[in-house]
Amino acid sequence: MEACVDDWIVFRQPRAAGGNLAYFATAKIAAIVPDPMLDKHYYAIIERYSPFEKPVPWLREGRYSERALRDLENVSQLGLYLRGKSVRPLEDGDFLSIVEAGFSNLWDSPGEGDLDRAELDLLASRLAASSAAQRERAIISLLVNKKLRDRNFRRAVGAAYHWRCAISGLSLKDRGGNYEVQGAHIVSVAEGGPDIVPNGIALSGTLHWLFDRHLISIGEDHGILIGTQGLPTGLLALIRSSGDRLSLPANQQHWPAEQFLSRHRSRFREIHRIG
Repeated sequence: MEACVDDWIVFRQPRAAGGNLAYFATAKIAAIVPDPMLDKHYYAIIERYSPFEKPVPWLREGRYSERALRDLENVSQLGLYLRGKSVRPLEDGDFLSIVEAGFSNLWDSPGEGDLDRAELDLLASRLAASSAAQRERAIISLLVNKKLRDRNFRRAVGAAYHWRCAISGLSLKDRGGNYEVQGAHIVSVAEGGPDIVPNGIALSGTLHWLFDRHLISIGEDHGILIGTQGLPTGLLALIRSSGDRLSLPANQQHWPAEQFLSRHRSRFREIHRIG
């Protein structure tokens, strides 16, 4: 893992852990630090975590995504080969191929959010370049591009909540078929919050604004907390229509994580002087 510091990696959940033999995200390793409680145990500190828009199978069209797997003479020994190799090297070309496949849906709905067609066309041309160095620069620019990261986050959160506001229950679309609901970070990226669904809630624009400013928050029981100064009657009606509780995704893995909610509540209580 120390060889990965300041470099990019991809994640794959193994079959033993209920995985689907597909790569599902990429991130950058910032550091490796020792566990203060357990000797010879370590943590990998990750940043720029980016879940793929769709899983990338490790076997695509009869070809493995990793050279080490492609070079195996006896495929029946694959499981034996992988034993003890949860962390293994990945060639640059294979990394680029996996990441490109993971974000291949980027060019759908180009007008969505703040994305600009010219930006996408430029990125596409760089990805199509024959030079590996150009492709690598294009992939890195993709992974750190705030507009694209925000769009990916919004898509993931919106899909988890079936494109309904988790507070009002409303699901609105414009004439172009774009949903009004937004992906609200519970802990902002500026404060170290990751772009993952458990750190997000699907909210309409006005409720997103209130949530970001800690005028409303979410309790441990997923009840909706309202600031001491109150809200206009019209906004209260939207919240009351939900029964004062957050509408949660069907998949419990997508529920907002308490570790993020507690941080948001702490700031909410500080602002409103609630003990």
